Amino acid sequence: IGEQVSLKCSFKSTSPVTESLTIDWTYRPVTSGQMETIFHYQSVPYPTTVGKFKDRISWVGNVAKGDASIAIQSPAMSDNGTFFCSVKNPPDT
Repeated sequence: IGEQVSLKCSFKSTSPVTESLTIDWTYRPVTSGQMETIFHYQSVPYPTTVGKFKDRISWVGNVAKGDASIAIQSPAMSDNGTFFCSVKNPPDT
């Protein structure tokens, strides 16, 4: 609580990494089943601009090394939930 936390995500692809590669991080709180997108990447990172994670997510990954990790600043118990990482590198999904 209160310190930066890294959410690790790694991927392997049979296709070379191109600007078509996309990464989506979604979050589902413990208290409700409503999923929300908290981070998107396509050539550059797009952290969420709304919701509880606004201004708290940073990109720490490196797609050339198969790393799609993000970091969350100042985590709190209210952030508890399930975080999902999805990487698509067309034509490889």
